[in-house]
Amino acid sequence: MNISTYEVGDPLCRIRFYPLHIMLVAEQRGNGEVVGVVRGCIKHVGTKFGGMCVNLGCILGLRVSPTHRRKGIGLKLVNSIEEWMVKNGAHYTFLATEKNNMASVTLFTTKCNYVKLSSLIIFVQPASNFPVEDTTSFGSPSYKKIEKLHVDRAISFYNKKLRSKDMYPTDMDGILKENLSLGTWISYFQEEKWSSLQRKSDTKINEEEQEEEIRLGENRISPSSWVIFSIWNSCEAYRYKNIHITKSHPISTTIRSISHARDMIFTCLKMPTICSRSATTSSTSSTLSAVEKPFGFLFLYGLLGEGERLGELLKSAWSFASRLAEDVNCKVVLTELGVSDPLIPHLLPPQEAAGSAMSCIDDLWYVKKVSSTDEKDDDEVIAEIGEFGNVFIDPRDF
Repeated sequence: MNISTYEVGDPLCRIRFYPLHIMLVAEQRGNGEVVGVVRGCIKHVGTKFGGMCVNLGCILGLRVSPTHRRKGIGLKLVNSIEEWMVKNGAHYTFLATEKNNMASVTLFTTKCNYVKLSSLIIFVQPASNFPVEDTTSFGSPSYKKIEKLHVDRAISFYNKKLRSKDMYPTDMDGILKENLSLGTWISYFQEEKWSSLQRKSDTKINEEEQEEEIRLGENRISPSSWVIFSIWNSCEAYRYKNIHITKSHPISTTIRSISHARDMIFTCLKMPTICSRSATTSSTSSTLSAVEKPFGFLFLYGLLGEGERLGELLKSAWSFASRLAEDVNCKVVLTELGVSDPLIPHLLPPQEAAGSAMSCIDDLWYVKKVSSTDEKDDDEVIAEIGEFGNVFIDPRDF
């Protein structure tokens, strides 16, 4: 088996959003069949300990062909991409996996010496099944306003608010200006004024206005309850057209994993899958055909808010995203939050709502220190700072 860098690129590859990235493939000697693939990138993130920023090497999309598992291929791919990350200045390496994926958890914790950094919950809801909100006439105290922010205003707002997170990106401008980001919206009640938005929320602000807003602070200008959210459109990223796929092409492994992810989400929601399991696994061509069918989701990210009526505004934001999903032919709306995020209680389906269509998937983040800046090992670092429970979920990694 050979581990090599794949130079051509992957049209589904999430790492394309980062300047420093790589894609490694495992090939069988002799026939050159691709039996494993891993992608990685390095990004700069802020953390909760004193605002310190670190270079984080992110392992994304580790996949091994089902017929070649338990042969050490996944371990070799992880070790190879870690070596690349260390050479390119990573302080830590990072990865995520589902809580019930015991094979991955064992690989990362037992064989690769990763420690748990964070526990998270993925919230999944069919776009068409979100309950319709009660209509309230314009001008009444309960009327909710949802206004789209100009990207520069959104950047300014997030840069001030994200420092309260345990971990957050330092390049929010790059995320919000990416074409897959459909925009940022702010929601609050009509009865309260948001003075900084009175100047047309969809207009650009200059540097002097940004500095003035930072100096005055948001507390002076924000209503008692508010929510801000951005929406990422994954639907375009999950569409293939006119691609010739063979077993030696790394995308064949990626497509199989996408089909699995799609089926997992639809099964979780008790929705019929787009095609049968046999159709997605019988051959590469049939799998590609299945993925070409419309599939994707809108991802709510950058969810922040506060106030006694936060729950009402979150429901309104989710309803807004569901309507938007139907407009762009997305079947599902997702979001993900750390377990100690203050918004969690407002998103968890109430126990009495047995018929609720919202489902939850438990997610885990793992980390390993790879730089030699100090003598503390991973367990000592995590014990000192504690697990990260309130984190920003980067939509580029999802």
